[in-house]
Amino acid sequence: MRSYLDHLYRISGYIAAFFLFAIFSVVIIQVALGLIDEILLVLIGKAFGLQISGYARFSGYFLAAATFFALAHTFKEGSHIRVSLVVQHLPEGLRRWVEVWCCAVAAVLSGYFTLQMASLVHDSYRFNDVSSGLIAVPLWIPQTSMVIGLVILTLALVDETLRVLLGQRPSYADAEGLLDQTSDETSDLTHR
Repeated sequence: MRSYLDHLYRISGYIAAFFLFAIFSVVIIQVALGLIDEILLVLIGKAFGLQISGYARFSGYFLAAATFFALAHTFKEGSHIRVSLVVQHLPEGLRRWVEVWCCAVAAVLSGYFTLQMASLVHDSYRFNDVSSGLIAVPLWIPQTSMVIGLVILTLALVDETLRVLLGQRPSYADAEGLLDQTSDETSDLTHR
């Protein structure tokens, strides 16, 4: 089961990377089209208005998808911002229960946000909400990526809660160790 969950979080990160690349591609193509238009204006005195219709809107949809698909992966990798100033100084036993409480509360909140977002997607689908602009996109399509990302995040938070509850080390703690190592190396360099 562990390998399936880790694989799911990794795939979610890859999907987020794909959407970031999609943003990059759309913006580069739009810039290239604008450049071609400027060159044509100089060479033949006429610009054709080359552009991707709704490129900014699609980039926004891709950004939302990238953000929400990245949530679980970055959480499990320890890349989320955590305030561990107090927690790191607690005794091991108490620290474990504080970690369980934090993960459980985060899982409940994420579950609530997931249900609310799913309700929004359902309403968008039911009322046939579409985006404004030249290309009318049914809003439930980009919103669905947000729900999927939140479902995976909620699963990751429940997974982490159970992991810590069973006495295992949190997966995000490995990244904290790297940060501690980096700060130790930095202080060693400054003292030389």
